[in-house]
Amino acid sequence: MRIESVDKHLKEKLKDPYFKELYELEEQKLEIVKRIIEYRIKHDLNQRRLAEKVGVTQQHISKIESGDFANVMTLEKVLLAIGFTVRMKVIQLKPVVANRIRKVIHSKRAPLQMA
Repeated sequence: MRIESVDKHLKEKLKDPYFKELYELEEQKLEIVKRIIEYRIKHDLNQRRLAEKVGVTQQHISKIESGDFANVMTLEKVLLAIGFTVRMKVIQLKPVVANRIRKVIHSKRAPLQMA
């Protein structure tokens, strides 16, 4: 598949407010993951050594680097140890966007489905 085709497909998908919200969340998560991996590389640490430094398990580091942020407290602990923090903010959606998202969710589509 050509890059132009992928870009065109993504541009079309981003018109869906539900997809756009999930896409933007994934982009934010990727930024966090990149910071952690960059820190490990810069300081010549593998996941196990970073985990020891932070006081979590290597599995926690692996999950976070895979984008699994199920445990926000562990994520924050890792970020604080490397000189960062995470800031969470609840933002109300425009009613028209919120209604479209609700319709998608209620149409039996999995809530975290990106495609």
